Amino acid sequence: MKLAFLFPGQGAQYVGMGKDLYENYEEARKIYDKVEELLKLDVKKISFEGPEEVLNQTKNTQIAILTHSLSILEILKKYNINADILSGLSLGEYSALIYAGVLSFEDGVKIVRKRGELMQDNVPEGTWKMAAIVGLEDEKVEELCKKVKSGFVVPANYNCPGQVVISGEEEAVKEAMEIAKSEGAKRAIELQTSGPFHTAKLEKAAEKLKRELDKIDINTDFTKQIIRNIDSESYKKDDDIREILSKHVMSPVKFKKGIEKMLEEGVDTFVEIGPRKSIVRICKKN
Repeated sequence: MKLAFLFPGQGAQYVGMGKDLYENYEEARKIYDKVEELLKLDVKKISFEGPEEVLNQTKNTQIAILTHSLSILEILKKYNINADILSGLSLGEYSALIYAGVLSFEDGVKIVRKRGELMQDNVPEGTWKMAAIVGLEDEKVEELCKKVKSGFVVPANYNCPGQVVISGEEEAVKEAMEIAKSEGAKRAIELQTSGPFHTAKLEKAAEKLKRELDKIDINTDFTKQIIRNIDSESYKKDDDIREILSKHVMSPVKFKKGIEKMLEEGVDTFVEIGPRKSIVRICKKN
């Protein structure tokens, strides 16, 4: 058996997530308490009680999901369950990097909180939207985005065969959704997000994140195989990891190709380390 751990990003959150872990596992309690001590933030209240509009703020969502994932990892460690290869969807890549020891627990938690704040606070003026287009090939979605006349919209997440998330100005996204339906898409679904994530519109956030990443240590002596979102290749010891992570927020997520790469390398078991089973559903379509 070759085991992969998959870590989710924004969208996997829900009010009440992690409460069962905290109540039943000492390992989870230690993680939540340690994160709260580091950040001086009531992550338990945000995660367990919400309300939804607070949890769904990007600065809170990211740290809540990360804490949940790290708690599960700590429990699995107790039972000597370890992965051969790792991949994370957007934010989830940080969970993978912490698990692999590329980022320390302390630095990882702090940079994820800062990443969430920067992505929330550096969205350009305007009304932004993301939507999932289901049932069209990647190239078709790329082409229809170019047909849009009402504003900026581009592919942002290549999730799985037949599912691409687009991102951009609200009217442009809505126009792209209508074009997609007219060209045979099975569904076009608006997502609950607050910015044009994984597009060039987050360049300012990327620049500020790079300055924050320059302040922390990166361990390049890692042994786990970690798949990068930006190109679906494995991290290498001589990579400029800070540069990769800063560009990450303004580059499309190529998750589909990452899953294909893991299958080619013999992965036969995927375990999602997060609040929902959203990534596992994506894998079943590969």
